[in-house]
Amino acid sequence: MPLTSRELNRATLARQLLVRRRVLDGADDGADRGAHGVADTVRELVALQAQLPAAPYVALWNRVDGFDPADLDVAYADRLLVRGTSLRITLHAVHAADHAGYRTAMQPTLRGARLGDRRFTDTGLTAADADALQPGLLAQLDRPRTGDELVAWIEALHPGGGKRAWWALRHYGPFVHAPTGDPWSFPARVSWLPGPGLDAPGLTGMGLDGEPDAALVPLARRYLAGFGPASVADVAHFLTVQRARARAAVAALAGELEELEGPDGTVLYDVPGAPRPAADTPAPPRLLGMWDNVLLAHLDRSRIVPPALRRVVTRVNGDVLPTLLVDGYVAGVWRTVDGAGGAPVVEARSFTRLPDEVWSALADEAASFLAVLAGRDPHPFRRYDHWWAKLPEAAQERLLPA
Repeated sequence: MPLTSRELNRATLARQLLVRRRVLDGADDGADRGAHGVADTVRELVALQAQLPAAPYVALWNRVDGFDPADLDVAYADRLLVRGTSLRITLHAVHAADHAGYRTAMQPTLRGARLGDRRFTDTGLTAADADALQPGLLAQLDRPRTGDELVAWIEALHPGGGKRAWWALRHYGPFVHAPTGDPWSFPARVSWLPGPGLDAPGLTGMGLDGEPDAALVPLARRYLAGFGPASVADVAHFLTVQRARARAAVAALAGELEELEGPDGTVLYDVPGAPRPAADTPAPPRLLGMWDNVLLAHLDRSRIVPPALRRVVTRVNGDVLPTLLVDGYVAGVWRTVDGAGGAPVVEARSFTRLPDEVWSALADEAASFLAVLAGRDPHPFRRYDHWWAKLPEAAQERLLPA
């Protein structure tokens, strides 16, 4: 019997800890235990979108019961988690043990996207030139180095090409951001460190004969465990790999996977034993942050985003706004603003009328979120507030938790 749309919705929400927040075992035993619990949670979630430094904090607050931002600070500082370019050619927070494998799986996409771009090719440098720079750059990273320092080092070897060569290398090379004491662990202008796992053979961006395809197999399995049931097209879409590579990775897992049927007859794959709750399983309201992966994980985003709202919450340049999740589906957007007396509040705009009990639950979520922001940046997504004036008319607007 085909799975229904709501069954797919609930399966994804359950795996992404949006049906029930995770209680971290031993989190009360100290920051180190809490940091390890947070890192293990990120691993279960595959990765967390980290284009904005605050985004992983918001994602984990939505998914971890009693989330303490200090646990994520420690996980970054202790290099249990690293922040760098990987899935979808954008920044993600990734478990350190997964970084080298993820980067290897993504090499054809990352290298092709950057070394084939005119911003690199106009320098006159070749892909071989860029690869040859990696050992020297890694030798420079005996301590955190700024982008300007690394550009200057390249510039001494290739006058006129330093800035664009580093632009390419920082996306596909084995480099990650250096955590600092900033409110969200990383400043706007980051410094760089070598990525973990560089002692593994073939993981330096060179001589990867066949290895990216082998590394894609466990990554595809991880994706299905975290976002399934899903199709080959979903795997290719979310990981940003060629569909032929995704198809081969799923085929390599054939003996391990269940084959299911989607609502429209599409063949879906899943990991045996992964949660698939009933369609009527309650899904509590959530305040998802910008670019939350649950909104981007499938080619058909209607699993979470109603078609009528897709262009509302995903703007023309790809920005995905903070969203209200109600009964498992996007129902509106939110932002933080200064309330009475200057204290931050959540301004929420729904595009359908919501019952009072839903608004009450969203107010509770807002109060919890604002407590997490205390002592940090109260407006982590403010630079994207310009979209607010361009949104369609709302069915309801509220200031939360008031």
